[in-house]
Amino acid sequence: MRERTRLQNSLDVIDKIERELNDQVELMELGEAENDMQVVEEAENTVQALHQFSQKQELETLLSGEADANDCYLEVHAGAGGTEAQDWAQILLRMYTRWAEKHDCKVEWLEESPGEEAGIKSSTIKIIGHNAYGWLKTESGVHRLVRISPFDANARRHTSFASLWIYPVIDDNIDIDIAESEVRVDTYRASGAGGQHVNTTDSAVRLTHQPTGIVVQCQNERSQHKNRASAWSMLRARLYELELQKRQAESQAEHEAKTEIGWGHQIRSYVLQPYQMVKDLRTGVETSNTQGVLDGDLDDFMAAALAGQKRDKSATDSK
Repeated sequence: MRERTRLQNSLDVIDKIERELNDQVELMELGEAENDMQVVEEAENTVQALHQFSQKQELETLLSGEADANDCYLEVHAGAGGTEAQDWAQILLRMYTRWAEKHDCKVEWLEESPGEEAGIKSSTIKIIGHNAYGWLKTESGVHRLVRISPFDANARRHTSFASLWIYPVIDDNIDIDIAESEVRVDTYRASGAGGQHVNTTDSAVRLTHQPTGIVVQCQNERSQHKNRASAWSMLRARLYELELQKRQAESQAEHEAKTEIGWGHQIRSYVLQPYQMVKDLRTGVETSNTQGVLDGDLDDFMAAALAGQKRDKSATDSK
């Protein structure tokens, strides 16, 4: 039923665009016949808005992967650099939280490890909304920040790194088989703010998948059983994402675009000093509106990355 609804909505959008376009063309012809330029101008403005709407809908067609329509988990980890990197990790987490809010997505906090002085060492959130994973899947990688450090008394310029990892929430349509003997389960006391029960019992759960080294943890619930269930769901999602990456790497092993990322897995650079610039190193998309980007205006970067993935896939398929 969900698939039927998605397809029906797509057809409805096409019908809406077609009807609206025909109506506006008729209005322009009528306005020109009666020499009413105001009607013509209003119709042209409506067509322009319709063009922008159709471009957005075209991007939606890029989200056709098996799990693109699913919710997703977002993990952020501070890189080397102590307080500066931990503050950058928290800024990144806020940026994606604001993006989710602008797209009517719900954000659910799962785990957070606070920094010693400021920021966070790591955090995991769940973003709930239509096509959440499809939009965010291209954001995985290392994000680099250049700015005057607010923690440096000499006001020197610092470079900080934080990594982001996006993986989908797995639904019942995707079967992931995990041998429990290959998973180490650890329980510990939850950290951070919480009720008296949260911080006094071993309610937090950490799972380690020994064959791959993948580690997931959850501490947002008071019940250890609920945290354990959430952690297993996250582990299945991580293993699914790992398999998707293996398949993609195999299919694009000979494609030159795979080597254009550079700097390891760094995908984007955020420069606040000495000039204002955010640049995606994969697609070349850049903007000087750094504050807008840090407030969650990421759609241009995501759209370009999605389009690039489609071109890479088409080139690989043609070979």
